[in-house]
Amino acid sequence: MADISASSSNSNFTNSNISPITHLAQDHLFTILLLLPVDSILSFAMTCKRFRALTYSDTLWESLFRRDWGPKSVDALKSSNYNRHHHYHHHQQLPWMRLYKQVSQLDYVSCHKLSDPEGEIVLPNPRASHSLNFVSDCLVLFGGGCEGGRHLDDTWVAYLGNDFQRNLKWQKVNSGIPSGRFGHTCVVINDLLILFGGINDNGNRQNDTWVGKVAFHETLGITLSWRLLEVGPTSPPPRGAHAACCIDSRKMVIHGGIGLQGIRLGDTWVLELSENFCFGTWYEIVTNPSPPARSGHTLTCIGGMQTVLFGGRGLGYDVLNDVWLLDNYEGRLKWLQILYELQNIPEGVAIPRVGHSATHTLGDRLLIYGGEDSYRRRKDDFWLLDISAVRPTTVQQATPNSKGLFAKMWKRLKASSYKPKSRSFHRACADHSGRYLYVFGGMVDGLVQPVESSGLRFDRELFLMELVL
Repeated sequence: MADISASSSNSNFTNSNISPITHLAQDHLFTILLLLPVDSILSFAMTCKRFRALTYSDTLWESLFRRDWGPKSVDALKSSNYNRHHHYHHHQQLPWMRLYKQVSQLDYVSCHKLSDPEGEIVLPNPRASHSLNFVSDCLVLFGGGCEGGRHLDDTWVAYLGNDFQRNLKWQKVNSGIPSGRFGHTCVVINDLLILFGGINDNGNRQNDTWVGKVAFHETLGITLSWRLLEVGPTSPPPRGAHAACCIDSRKMVIHGGIGLQGIRLGDTWVLELSENFCFGTWYEIVTNPSPPARSGHTLTCIGGMQTVLFGGRGLGYDVLNDVWLLDNYEGRLKWLQILYELQNIPEGVAIPRVGHSATHTLGDRLLIYGGEDSYRRRKDDFWLLDISAVRPTTVQQATPNSKGLFAKMWKRLKASSYKPKSRSFHRACADHSGRYLYVFGGMVDGLVQPVESSGLRFDRELFLMELVL
């Protein structure tokens, strides 16, 4: 009896040391893991062989990729050149754990020239301060300014499909409207283009709102139709050189720009579209604090949750490097600032700029390219801005302890392959995956001193920036 009692006691002791989590079904463990941050998942993998096998499965990491960076990026990678470049067939599982790591630790961007200005194919004229969007599997280019301070009113379309191509064929579309302008904004909401404002060659600022739709016809090919959006009695004051982005399925936000009499603006407006996109309502967002007045800056929405404002030229003609978030705080939009010190960031002295591009990329980060400094020296550098390193609910204060934090927030990428010219007031956009970015035009340096007007020229180069995974 004593032996049996001892055996029973030992058995109970052993069972009591087995964690209840080991009895959970794999599906339940999978669900729990998807609620954890990546660092915790990797720690969990070290507990036993069974959990290691589960946490290292590509099925889990595909779900984590989808959770952290959205279903569109997953679907686009599955159908993109990643499969063909790495010899994965459609029915094979992609190496999602490796992909997740490569996206998280991105170091390189590779550039590829897509158009030859000296070739025989028809190309859009050189320009800057135009708009470039990826919509309905097409690149759409509209307007801009050219030499002599003149505006352009042409629209060009290049079909991409679900795959990036090394050589694109531009097609000029005779849309007729909107009127010619530069310094306008054009964003994509669903499959529609929403254009606002701009400046014509008489210096007149606009505050009209247009909706554009790309269509495909068997006989006509690609067409683009525009219509003036009915917005009621309230609209933002006329402006150009402002910034804009889509913030959800039916809203666009604009900020700043150059208004009447050349005054820089610091106001924030939201356009809310009706369900059928037939009319819209503008209303102003007033918060304290809010970004100071500026022009030539960028607004970029990340993950449909937060809008990031960066850089531009302020009231004193100074070039800025501040970062602001337009956050949905307790059900209302509110500006929050991230304060940081350039000396805390490697090569941070190069960060202030105006006339740059800031594009939402794979991994929910911004790829900032080009622009110019306060001496009009154009840039050719690539930076990643990762606001996931800081999730402020109040204004962040730069302290000695925040040095490592903000060093993670900014990262300068290395470039390989083709080296584009330094440029500013170009435009950039990304495909559905966020891995392939397209850049067109801008102002580049001429043969004489670039600070002189005669030393500037407009460019019509189109090139691809590929995140190297």
